Amino acid sequence: MKVSVIMPVFNEEKYVRKAIESVLGQTLDDFELIVVNDGSCDSTLDIIRQFTDSRIKLINQDNQGPGASRNNALRHARGEYIMFLDGDDWYCPDAIETAYSEAKSRDTDISIFQIIKYDGKYSKNDWFNLDNFDETFEDRVFNPHDSGDFLFDISVSASQKIFRRDFLERIDARFPEGIFFEDMPFFFYTYLKAERVSIIKKHLYVRRKHEGSTTEHVGGKFLDTVPAGQILMDIFIENGWYDMYKFDLIAFKINGPRYALMAIDEEYKKPLYTLIKEDYEKIKATPYYGDYLENLGPVKRKFFTDIIASGNYDDFLRLSKK
Repeated sequence: MKVSVIMPVFNEEKYVRKAIESVLGQTLDDFELIVVNDGSCDSTLDIIRQFTDSRIKLINQDNQGPGASRNNALRHARGEYIMFLDGDDWYCPDAIETAYSEAKSRDTDISIFQIIKYDGKYSKNDWFNLDNFDETFEDRVFNPHDSGDFLFDISVSASQKIFRRDFLERIDARFPEGIFFEDMPFFFYTYLKAERVSIIKKHLYVRRKHEGSTTEHVGGKFLDTVPAGQILMDIFIENGWYDMYKFDLIAFKINGPRYALMAIDEEYKKPLYTLIKEDYEKIKATPYYGDYLENLGPVKRKFFTDIIASGNYDDFLRLSKK
């Protein structure tokens, strides 16, 4: 078939019906929908089983997290192209047809489309609206390095893209497992490995904003900003991209946990500090330590050095106030 839509779900009983219906109602019908029930303990599985459409393939597994769920589905996918849908979001009616037509006609490895947010009303933002891509990127194929000036300002969401399946297989693309924020390393690896990319300045995907969304509440999931950043750094070093992007890469790596530490629930502040401290101590013992000191701006550099100089979280707070 033309497209495999991969949808991992975990306790999405409020939203999963709409997500599935948005796929089944698409203007293009040559697809498979691979739904991965990741150990839901509410009525999610019962709702999925109410659908009898033969294009739905159900994978029922113990809870393994979003990365493992997507990887499991990728092993079963047979579509020419791959798309991702979160269980609390939905597609616009022509999403699959528009994305497939763009990717197929331009022979792209990845094509990126716009997302619109919904929290009772629809709203746009620069991140999901692809505003960083000016008119020179429209209606053409480009190399990902053409967007190097704003690489770290591109939305990392896997759900915002259509991927050629044999491209993902050729580069052995997999999501990190056992952590949240798995989209981020996956995006940078696949995007920089791609040779042909295009954008679609049309809203094809609706992202529902609610309290249960991973990025809407700064809770324990944000502890994973540290390992996600470590994986990202390894990807850039192992693939020879580090020197090309180190200035923005280092800032990006520092900022994720830095913002998380400021906003995370009080009960997670000390555990997150400990993870950051351990990470920075490891960096100090590598050849890249000097790059952090030389390339970080004053605010991020002070955060970095205060973490290293501090003995514990309270000590860090005292240093950071100076």
